[in-house]
Amino acid sequence: QVQLVESGGGLVQAGGSLRLSCVASGRTFSAYVVGWFRQAPGKEREFVAAISRSGHINYGDSVKGRSTISRDNAKNTVFLQMNSLKPEDTAVYYCAADLRPGSLTTPVAGTEYRYWGQGTQVIVSS
Repeated sequence: QVQLVESGGGLVQAGGSLRLSCVASGRTFSAYVVGWFRQAPGKEREFVAAISRSGHINYGDSVKGRSTISRDNAKNTVFLQMNSLKPEDTAVYYCAADLRPGSLTTPVAGTEYRYWGQGTQVIVSS
């Protein structure tokens, strides 16, 4: 089992940047695929990005070209760098993780992840 803790959220003006971090417990973190999701008030949870255990990456259409996901297995941490932020990026951002047999697997459905953090709030002002 793995526990996840997100940080790095906050209030930023439109056009600004934030780097979110997801720190995991456990010694086998490198074997997990990790995803970022977000949920705005009154909206469904949305896939943001995912990185497989081998470093294969997948982005949601809403952040593609503006965000970069990366991982540092030595620090049990996955990062989400978000640039050119827009008010519509306002949401609670969650990281999620799961063990997957394929090294390239980057699931986009939240139901594919068993472990979730508590979330970090991102507010982008116009």
